[in-house]
Amino acid sequence: MEITPHCVVALTWTLKDTLGEELDRLDEPVEFLVGGRDLLAKIEEALQGHEPGDRVDLHLEPEDAFGDYDETRVFLEPRSLFPQELEEGMTFEGLPAGATSVDAPTNLLYMVTEIYPEHVVLDGNHPLAGIALRLHLKVEGVREASDEETGTGTLGTGFFRIGD
Repeated sequence: MEITPHCVVALTWTLKDTLGEELDRLDEPVEFLVGGRDLLAKIEEALQGHEPGDRVDLHLEPEDAFGDYDETRVFLEPRSLFPQELEEGMTFEGLPAGATSVDAPTNLLYMVTEIYPEHVVLDGNHPLAGIALRLHLKVEGVREASDEETGTGTLGTGFFRIGD
């Protein structure tokens, strides 16, 4: 079966930056809904017409991937608002109760990037924002999407999932 809009594709991949450093590798296939919210538009475009066994290599500029890095999505919050066991790399949906950054978007996933005795740095950018990417995809399988899958617009999985 060929990849068309509103099908399910099983992919494996290697993701690298433009210097060739490996950022992510997926060796076991994961299913994504084509025509939903699971994949970036440029990836869906590139996959159209391909079949199981095909390989697709893409170069994605930040605007076609996770956007440019936005410094206005970085916030300092008092250390006292966070659990004692706090580590860099931990993520929080929205800012904690009592946050001082009143203009911060509440619908972002924030990552702890630095911890100081008095404050914590939270970054609401996607970890790959501002980075051009090289993506080496392999199509492992293609099947028709069920009505339920098409109706929800996502399989609920996905490294490349876009918003809700």
